[in-house]
This record gives sequence, structure tokens and C-alpha cells, in this order.
Amino acid sequence: MTVKKKLIEVTLPLETINRESAREKSIRHGHPSTLHLWWSRKPLSTCRAVLFASLVDDPSVHPEKFPSVAEQQEERERLFKIIEDLVKWENINNEKVLNRAREEILKSTGGNPPPVLDPFCGGGSIPLEAQRLGLEAHGSDLNPVAVMITKALIEIPPKFAGRLPVNPQARSSELSKGSWPGAQGLAADIRYYGEWMREEAEKRIGHLYPKVKLPPEYGGGEATVIAWLWARTVQCPNPACGVRMPLVSSFWLSTKRGEKAWAQPVIDQEKKEVCFKVRTGDGAPPKGTVNRQGAKCIFCNSPVPFAHIRKEGQARRMGSQLMAIVAEGNNRRVYLSSDDKHASIIAGLKPSWKPDQELPYNPRDFKTPNYGMVNFGDLFTPRQLTALTTFSDLVTEAGEKIYHDAVAAGYPDDVVGLEEGGSGARAYAEAVCVYLAFGVNRLADRCSSICSWDIGYTKIRNTFARQAIPMTWDYAEGNPFSASTGNFLGAIEWVAKVVESSPCTEPGYAQQYDAVEAITLINKPLISTDPPYYDNIGYADLSDFFYIWLRRSLKNMFPSVLSTLLTPKEKELVATPYRFDGSKEKAKEFFETGLERVFTRMRENHHPDYPLTLYYAFKQSEVDDSDGKNGTSPIASTGWETMLEGLVEAGFSITGTWPMRSELSNRTVARGANALASSIVLVCRPRPENAPSISRRELITALKKELPEALRQLQQGNIAPVDLAQAAIGPGMAVFSRYAQVLEADGSPMPVRTALQIINQLLDEFLAEQEGEYDPETRWAVAWFEQMGHKEGLFGTAETLSKAKNTSIQRMVDRGFLEAKAGKVRLLRREEFPVPLEDFLKNSPTVWEVTQQLTRVLMEEGESAAALWLEKLGALSEGARSLSYYLYSICERKGWAQEALAYNTLVTSWPRLRSIIINKYKQQQQGALALNTGEGGTTDGAE
Repeated sequence: MTVKKKLIEVTLPLETINRESAREKSIRHGHPSTLHLWWSRKPLSTCRAVLFASLVDDPSVHPEKFPSVAEQQEERERLFKIIEDLVKWENINNEKVLNRAREEILKSTGGNPPPVLDPFCGGGSIPLEAQRLGLEAHGSDLNPVAVMITKALIEIPPKFAGRLPVNPQARSSELSKGSWPGAQGLAADIRYYGEWMREEAEKRIGHLYPKVKLPPEYGGGEATVIAWLWARTVQCPNPACGVRMPLVSSFWLSTKRGEKAWAQPVIDQEKKEVCFKVRTGDGAPPKGTVNRQGAKCIFCNSPVPFAHIRKEGQARRMGSQLMAIVAEGNNRRVYLSSDDKHASIIAGLKPSWKPDQELPYNPRDFKTPNYGMVNFGDLFTPRQLTALTTFSDLVTEAGEKIYHDAVAAGYPDDVVGLEEGGSGARAYAEAVCVYLAFGVNRLADRCSSICSWDIGYTKIRNTFARQAIPMTWDYAEGNPFSASTGNFLGAIEWVAKVVESSPCTEPGYAQQYDAVEAITLINKPLISTDPPYYDNIGYADLSDFFYIWLRRSLKNMFPSVLSTLLTPKEKELVATPYRFDGSKEKAKEFFETGLERVFTRMRENHHPDYPLTLYYAFKQSEVDDSDGKNGTSPIASTGWETMLEGLVEAGFSITGTWPMRSELSNRTVARGANALASSIVLVCRPRPENAPSISRRELITALKKELPEALRQLQQGNIAPVDLAQAAIGPGMAVFSRYAQVLEADGSPMPVRTALQIINQLLDEFLAEQEGEYDPETRWAVAWFEQMGHKEGLFGTAETLSKAKNTSIQRMVDRGFLEAKAGKVRLLRREEFPVPLEDFLKNSPTVWEVTQQLTRVLMEEGESAAALWLEKLGALSEGARSLSYYLYSICERKGWAQEALAYNTLVTSWPRLRSIIINKYKQQQQGALALNTGEGGTTDGAE
């Protein structure tokens, strides 16, 4: 049977999709990411575009309609315009835009589109976007937290769409006579009963959150506390000292301009005590008492190793001391010195319940067990446990109120719950409770002793600032009854806004299965999924933090999904050695076997008319120095190798690869690092049964023929240098996977690992060959940089190299980027040879100089200044962009992280710099038009 090629297998408007995907990460209100935290959630715009392009035919399969290449391209441009409108956040519920996309899907699927399945649904992005496109959406996951998130996104809102709210306030008002489209009625009830929970909680535990007296300089009176800032303490190991020493990473409270504040430690050597006084204005605090090397006693200045702190923690001798109080002021934060009353009010507090489940022994991601915090309950202060327990119990109480109110509002009075498929009063009450429980989980994320105080944004940083539970020394204890970060009503509002924007189109289904089982339960689905990344993210371990509270709130309503004490681990597809007695080999074998079973089942049950799409964002990181050379490129990744081996063994061939920009560079894990920012979307089809075999030599020949053009297209598409090695895997493996086998000289089949090595070697060759296109001085500078970096080298060596590159040392000294004296030569750092733009343009700059000056201006003066340089440089700038890829690869091999980051930033900023130039010309044209038409006035050129 002839398979119709889909648009995703030919081309995509990648730049637009990537721009909107990156932009989406900064959108908050109403975005599903704010419903409940989930790790490595894929952007909705990416998922929407991938699904649409997987279902819609490429024009080339309809020669009767589009006989010429030009007509086919014209039709692609029309489809591109649909995608470009579709991926914009502003159009997320634009029915005109969505209907246009739905019509195209129906046209290409004969009016009968397949159901869409994501068997690793996680945060629910893929099934949600399938539902938005009018498709039958299925999400499944082994993890109960993921299942509940996906239920809340695709299953519950359509079930109760268009219904009036049931709360007494809405029913007694004029609002009850109006219409409540979509899930607006549901959202109104979430807000109402969330507010009821908050009021009830304050009646019960409000005394634990007293107001604070303001000094006269702040107007006197009382103010609501935003956060209490604490420092952990241990006993100093110095026998001559032995005091309770505070462990503080930073004494700063705020570094905001005009609002600087810090906690100044005041030491009483006689009493062997320390207290803290808040200081503001000019000045600065002393350095913190703990850093990556260890701690220092604030009393005797003795160094204190982490081993001692761990010992104290494990012996349950670690305490806490109040450092400062942050209160709500008049449009600003007020920082106050610690108050004995506020410390004593919770002294001896015993929470009524404490989760005693053990934290996993996973030293990479969970640091607190090293310090005696071994149970989930240990992550919370007694006051936090009391608050979370109270709010969690109130979910159940709210459920009973909602049930009775729903009956009064006309819902059928039945006992069938949501888990059994009910739609009456009991089911509706449980539906609202799901979102109220999510509000409790949002509160928990900002209500643990892992939360720290963000001195720049002056707010509480959440527990999961990254995909781990670290150890924090000074922590922020928030107030759920305040109006600031970490308050309960704020959490409920975030949840309600997501519900309000739910598509509520087709019914959705979210169920708890492992992936193999889920694939067999749906007849011939289109599968699009984001499979686990080897050992990169321990979803089950991390989500236990939320599961303990979710289960306490909802276990009687969802007994089958929330049946286990912690999330299931035994079948979770993750290569975590600690689950296999520390054996990396056993963990690898488990992951490989499991993933191959999943891919095999996919090949058997996936709809034959449509391609399978897989997202993968695992960075290559393993280095092979077996040839005896240092600084070689990363050549293979166990994560990539395992995933690709499973695909190939299951009989899939890769027919398309797309690097999707899906991560923000300002996320915690990426700050100051060259973190992977793209997901590679692999488009796969079953490999024909009669696919031929080829030799190693034939594979290399095919790769050398096809890979360079694919790499050029990636560069033209502005793939980030940090992502290029990952993106190159796609077109390389597309060649490898189209054959039944690639045979080595001895007749053995080539493993995927060897293929990855070959692809990486050819990538290095491709980048090195681009060097030949540059001027002689640039080629010399690149070769010297690779050999010496910015260190001094012998003049004779440099002179020999200059002759080989057809230039001279003096010429480069004259150009100003090289220093030669006392028999030594050194490449100047870009900061050492700044040149005014006008002078720079007069001197016929080399590609090396253009690259260095553009990078310098971008890093020192910002995008506007860099855009001006880019505009004036014109065609000269293109060489700088291509050179940045090669320089990045050199820096990555050498381990020069900051230098690599600079070149990566230059390339990733390129589209924004171009956009600044384009907008500038638009402003000029609009101004000229206004003058020509006599209208006058000004325009800001905003789009």
C-alpha cells in the first residue's frame, strides 16, 4: 500500500514555530504549565504544529491538484500560513483559526481522523492540543500525578462544559441567568470554594501567622507577613567554641535598586549568641557562612566541613534561627529584624499529621537525606505541615459542600463518582475538588523548607526551581494568608485561569497504564509522545512530593489512581542505578528492554497512514579519548543510543527530524551554562520489510552526500550551536535507519553507537571544512585559538602557522587582534580590542574580527547596539554566524564553558537582532508615509 507523505515529512515553517514556542515559555496566565508543575513540559504551540503537520498531506502527493513544483510550493505556503496562525498564543481559542486547521485535517483524513495517543502523557500537552484540533485525545501514564494533571486538562472540562456554577453566590445573583460558555462555570466554582477553604483555614490556624508591628519609619501599625526567613544551625565543632552557628548562603534580603536590605549578624561573644538586625541603604552584608567548599563558624571563624554538618543533621541536631521578617508595605516590601514573639509562637508546635514516606536514595537529585532529612515530612516545618494538612483536609470538606450545592442547583443526586464515569452532583463535586487539590499542591511547592528567598525578585523561590530537591541553608517560610507569593488564593487563581481557557471541544480520556498496555487499548491511533530521557529526569521520585498531598486530598474520590502510598516505581522506564543496587548496567538493560517493547508495540498498533512522532531532548555528553587525544568531541550518548537502538530494532525508519526550540535559556539549570534548548522531533515510519543491507563504506558515502546539506539547512534555520550535535543525529540516523542492516567489514551488524560516532565525526569535518571559506587571517586565528586559546605561545610556532595560512604575524598585529612581544604571541580577548563602529567599517574587517566585535557588543551593550552593528556590517556578518558554530564546537571540546556560551548567545540572538532591524525600517517607512500623506504625527512601529 502506498503511504501518503505528510507535510511534517517534507517541510515546516520552523522559524515561526520555534519563535512562538520560546515565547510561550514566558506566558503565564491561563497556560497549562500553571495548573500544576510538571518537568520538561513541551510547548503547546510545538505540539499543535507537529500534530497538524502529521495529519495534513504534503502537496506533492496530489499531482492531480498541484502538477508543478511551483504549485506545490504555493500550496505549502498556504499551509504554512495556517500553521503560523495556529501556533500563536493569542489564537489558542480563536475558533476561526482552529476551524481552518480542523478543516484541513478532515480534508487529508477523508473526514475520519485517527484518535491521538500519548502513552507517556506527563503534563498533558500533546493530548490537550489534539483535543484543541478537534481530535479524539487519549493520554496515559503510569504516574498518577501525570494522570490527574491530564484528566484536569482534557477529561473534566469538556464533561461539564456550558454548565452554570453551583455555588450559592452565583445562583442567587443575576449571573445565574446568563450563559457560561466552556468551563467558565467550573472555574467560578473553583474560585468560590477555594475562597471558602481559605476563610475556614484562617479561622483554624490563622493564629500561627500573626501580623508584625511596623516601626515609625514605615508608618507604624501592623502589617501582614509575607515570609519569615530562617537559617539552619548546627553546633560548631571547635571545642573552644561549641556555639549554635547559623548556616547562611547570603545575608542579602534585597538587591533591588533603592530597596537594598540585608540581615546584619550581631555577635555577642560573652553570651555566645548571634542575633540579626536588618540594615538598609548603603553598605553591604558580610559574606555568607556556607558555600560549596563548606561552612565557617561566625563566632570563631573555624572552617567547618560538610561532613560535620551532615553528622549533625543525621543525629537530628540541626536547628533553625529566625533571621528576618518580610512584610507587606505600601507598594513595597518591608524588611524587619527578627522578633522573639514570632519565633516563640510556633515553638513546640506539633502537626496533627506528617508524611513519613522515605525520600529516595538518589544522591544526584535528592540532597536532603545526607543531612538527616530522610522523610518527606522532614522537608516541611511544623507550621507548614499544619497548614498543608489543614488545607488538604478542607478539600474533602469542600467536596461535601459542593455536592449539596450541586443537588440544590439541579444536578442529579447520584453516588456515582468521577472515576466511575459519573456526571451528577457527586461527580461534579469531585471534579471541583481535583482543582482545589491542585491549589494545595501549588501551595506545597512554595511551602517547604527547601524554598529560598529570591533577593532579586524579592519573593519566595519554589521548591522545584530545578528538577531536584536540593539542600537549602537559609529558607523562606511563606504565609498562605498573605497577598504575596505563596498564598493560597493566588494558587487557586492560577488554577482557575487554566480551566477558563480549556478548549472543551471533544471528549478527552486520561488513564493510568504503562505505555505498552496503553498502546494496545486504542485501535490504530496516531501516536505522538515525549518518551523518558534515560536517567535524565526521575519523574516518579520527584512527583512523590506532590503525590503525598494529592493522595491525602483525593484518595477517597479516586481510589484506583491514588491507591499506592507513593507513585509506582517498578515499571517506570528510567535508567536509575539506585533501583538496581547501584548497577548502571542493570539499569541500562532495564531501560533498553522496556523501550524496545514500547516501540515494538507502537509499530504493531500505530495507524499505518500517519507517521509516529517522538520528542527527544537528551544532550550528548559522553567523551571517548580512546585514541589518546584529549579534548575530543562528544561522540555518543547512552540516552540517544538506547532510544535510537530501540527504534531501529523495532523496525522503524526515521523520515524527518526537526529541532524545536522548547526551553528558556533563563531557567535555573541553564543559567551560565550551555544547556540543551531544543527537543528533536523524530518523524518515523515502519521500515519496509524488503529494505536492503549496505556496508560501512556505503553508509559513510551516503552520509557524506546527504548530511552536509542537512547541516547547512539547520544552520540557515538558526539552530543554536549547543543543539547542533543533537540535531545532526536526525538526518544522520535517517540514512542509517532506512537500511535493514549496515554491515561491518567482518559481516557483523553496525550498532547504533558506532553510527552516532560516525555522524559526530562527519559533523566535525563539516565545521572544519567551513573554515576554508574564510580569509587567511581568520583561518590562522581559528587554528591558533584551537591550539592555545588566549594563552601565550612561541613566536616561531605562530610564524610557521601564518605561512601555512598565507598571512603574516605583523598583519594581524596591525589589525589589532594579536599581540607579539618578547618572542611570544597571544590572541587578544575581544574585550581588549574594542573598536568604534565607524572605524571598524573603514578597515575591511576579517571574519574573526567581525565575530569577536559582534559578540563583544552583544554581551556588553545589549541587543539594540548589536543590531546596529549587524545592520551596518551587512553581508560581512554572515561569516560571523557560521564561524560561531565552529568556535562553539572548539570551546565545547576544550571545556571553555563561558567562551562557548558567548558564541551560542550570538547565534541564538540572531533572529532578534534581525527583527530589531526590520522593525526599525518599518518605523522609518511609516514615518515617511505619514509625511508624504500629510498626516504628520509619530508611530512607534509596534507590532
